[in-house]
Amino acid sequence: MQIGKKIKRLRLKKGLTQEELGERTDLSKGYISQLERDLTSPSIETLFSLLEVLGSSPKEFFDDGAERREIVFRKDEHTLNTDAERKFTVRWLVSESNENLMEPVLLTLGPGGRFKEFEPSLSETFIYVLKGKIKIELGKETFLAAAGDAVYYEAADDHRVSNAGQTDAECLLVATESYL
Repeated sequence: MQIGKKIKRLRLKKGLTQEELGERTDLSKGYISQLERDLTSPSIETLFSLLEVLGSSPKEFFDDGAERREIVFRKDEHTLNTDAERKFTVRWLVSESNENLMEPVLLTLGPGGRFKEFEPSLSETFIYVLKGKIKIELGKETFLAAAGDAVYYEAADDHRVSNAGQTDAECLLVATESYL
């Protein structure tokens, strides 16, 4: 087992630098660096202190199953939500993506379809239009995008995506987590 590699992964997941982790555990940045490169091994007391700061229990840390993570999400595992009134369908492509930094969805808008309006946030949104045309309302501005176009914006204003054409529009939409 590579303890250092697991500690580094937990540290990065928490968004901490080696120096920040060292400060929170009364360890030096150099020691954290050596530990993550498996050049030294921590005492049990030090390891438990690190795990407490990193938000992991010893059981989770040493459970080899916890090391495995799902990276392929099959079509039959996707979650589908249809809103007939607003004429859209959202397919969540990654299970539990609302717990991740990014939330990728496949959005299909029927003619006249409008996705829900979102309030301002610190999130960012990327859209790739697969077919049809979409309209992006961002604050008081309106933008149009067609199949093959890519859209990227910070969600600092009210925003909404809707169908701008007479046929179905389909797009891959990836939004980052809002840090509010």
